[in-house]
Amino acid sequence: MMPKLICQSCTMPIDNEADAGTEKGGSKSTEYCKYCYQDGALVNPEMTLPQMEELITTQMKKMNLPESIIQNSLSMLPRLKRWQKEKV
Repeated sequence: MMPKLICQSCTMPIDNEADAGTEKGGSKSTEYCKYCYQDGALVNPEMTLPQMEELITTQMKKMNLPESIIQNSLSMLPRLKRWQKEKV
């Protein structure tokens, strides 16, 4: 079984090609979702980690996801590729 891919910016599962972001040539990204990455670039490159935490919390609450899942996603954020480069 193939390991589940998650967006390396927001933790969204990339379960199928439709969820994947796009590279410059139109090919699908294997690292980022369609909401975070389009045409080979981050959609919101100035976004900070705290802003992403707020966005994820808001979106997951709208989806009525359990608090445990929200907290799990938030705890994963600092380890994702996008946020490894950010210096606090």
